[in-house]
Amino acid sequence: MSGAIGGELTALARRFWSLLGARRSHDTLNESLPDNVLQLKVTLLEVEPPVWRRLVVPAGITLAKLHRILQIAMGWTDSHMHAFSAYPGWGSRGKVSVLARALLKDEKQATLRDVAGEFKKWFYEYDFGDGWTHEIKIEKAPNPEGGVSHAVCTGGARACPPDDIGGPPGYEDFLVGLADPKHEMHEEYKEWIGGTFDPEAFSFEKVNALLKRVK
Repeated sequence: MSGAIGGELTALARRFWSLLGARRSHDTLNESLPDNVLQLKVTLLEVEPPVWRRLVVPAGITLAKLHRILQIAMGWTDSHMHAFSAYPGWGSRGKVSVLARALLKDEKQATLRDVAGEFKKWFYEYDFGDGWTHEIKIEKAPNPEGGVSHAVCTGGARACPPDDIGGPPGYEDFLVGLADPKHEMHEEYKEWIGGTFDPEAFSFEKVNALLKRVK
């Protein structure tokens, strides 16, 4: 076994025991979950004012489907790799996360109920280059009789940053430059985004119309 692979497996083993410890702690174990529906608060980290969404979703959906729901609800274009992880930043650590997904459940098999039964919050990472991390928290959920047939966005604020803007620091620079006609990058940013960009814009109607189509 090469040193690189051995190091990855050692790191994976350490991660397994840390996850096991987290699952046993009172702070992370999530008890008394409703059987049919969950309410999630999704917040994009390192962006101020916060960009967030509140979603009511069927508890039995797979993580693969949750990925598609998050892309639509937030406003991303699904143009990059992603990962779900128990801690922020872990999913982007190359081969270690690939090995973990190979040894544990695949996203097409693991359900939201599986994860929610173990953690009160976890993380969804998108675009490992830009480094967007979303915190997903389980909130006290309504439990409508019969459940829900598809994800519904019930709350939210502010527009999602554009893809490929350079992560939180790049987004901050973009907003400053776009707002100031005298900024040296103003015209370039304006041309790149296609005219205008409103960081405060958010539409329940548009998001929910698209969520109905998620398979």
